[in-house]
Amino acid sequence: MIVRSTAKLRFASIPARKMRLVGDTVKGLPVEKALDILNFTPRIAARHIAKTLKSAAANALSLQGTDHLRPEALTVKNITVDEAPTAKRIRFQSMGRVFRIRKRYCHLTVELIGETDAPPVRTGAAKPKAKAEAVGDEKEDKKLKASGKKEKNAGKKKSASGAKSKSAGKRKAKKS
Repeated sequence: MIVRSTAKLRFASIPARKMRLVGDTVKGLPVEKALDILNFTPRIAARHIAKTLKSAAANALSLQGTDHLRPEALTVKNITVDEAPTAKRIRFQSMGRVFRIRKRYCHLTVELIGETDAPPVRTGAAKPKAKAEAVGDEKEDKKLKASGKKEKNAGKKKSASGAKSKSAGKRKAKKS
C-alpha cells in the first residue's frame, strides 16, 4: 500500500528563489540521504527544509505506525516552494530620498511517498451499522430528557401570590 504524507512551513523569512536552490538538490532522494545532504549544506534554507522533512516523516509514521511502515522506505516525492506576501520596508537615504526594502517570504511544502508491508484494511462495511445504532440511541436520549423535564417541573412549588415575586409588589407600592 502506498503512503503519502505532507508537511508545510508557512511564512518562512527566506526568498523563494533561495529556498528552491536547496530544495531541488534533495528531490527524489530517500529521506535519510536527503537529511544527510541537508545537514551538511551551509545555507539557512537547508535547516528549514530539514525540519519540514522530519515533520513529514513523523506524520507518515504516525498515520501508519512503525509496525507497517519503515522510515527507510520513505522518499521525497516533491518539494514545492511558493512565494508568500512580501513585507515592504523603507530605508532613508541622503538628500531626502527613500529606498524601498522588500522582505520576501515563502511557503514550503514537502511531500513524501512510501510503501507499507501491510495490506489495506477495509472498514467500510461497519460504518452504516454503527450509524443506525447511533440514531436509535439519540431517540432514547430525547425521551429520557423529556421525562426528566416533567419530573423537574413537578417538583417546583408556586408562591402563594402566584407568579409574581415579593419585590415586584414593593415596586408598585412605592410608585403610588
